[in-house]
Amino acid sequence: MKLFHMALSGHAHRARLFLSLMGADCEIVEVDLAAGVHKTPDFLALNPFGQVPVLVDGDVVVPDSNAILVYLAKKLGRTDWLPEDAYGAARVQRWLSVAAGPIAFGPAAARMITLFGARFDTAEVIARAHQILGRIEAELADRAWIAADHPTIADVALYSYVAAAPEGNVDLAPYAEIRAWLGRIEALPGFVAFPTTAAGLRAA
Repeated sequence: MKLFHMALSGHAHRARLFLSLMGADCEIVEVDLAAGVHKTPDFLALNPFGQVPVLVDGDVVVPDSNAILVYLAKKLGRTDWLPEDAYGAARVQRWLSVAAGPIAFGPAAARMITLFGARFDTAEVIARAHQILGRIEAELADRAWIAADHPTIADVALYSYVAAAPEGNVDLAPYAEIRAWLGRIEALPGFVAFPTTAAGLRAA
């Protein structure tokens, strides 16, 4: 397998993190977004949206980070990470949708302003970030993991941009349950860090 990846992308990191947690053999191929590699014909043939990550597994090409998590869990037969029962699968899907929606438009967008100069309304996206973080904090008040009594791909999907929220001037200090949950993910065998200063900011 090959994962087309960009180190500062939280979407790419969630795919890389799950591969590492699974101990899967995969070549990491860095994509130089600054040079526009993601807009070249060769890359667009893999993902017409011109985005990382993309997983290539033989003749199978899987764009989109959450789709990659589902593909890997299914391919590797990891029903502990993606339940087969209807309610368990629905609980995980709920949080994959949160990762693609409120997380992307909240903490991820706030970070894009500070790291990449994205032209979003800073106050608006930080407010969105705190709104979704408050909901996640409440969900974690009576359990250790977001969608089950053990880690699932839902936790992986949420992790990267929540961990890096301080890089977008989103303070995690008010969220004790979230900070404990981040620590539990970081303690999992095979954990690979998101290469940012977020961990240091969280501990400060």
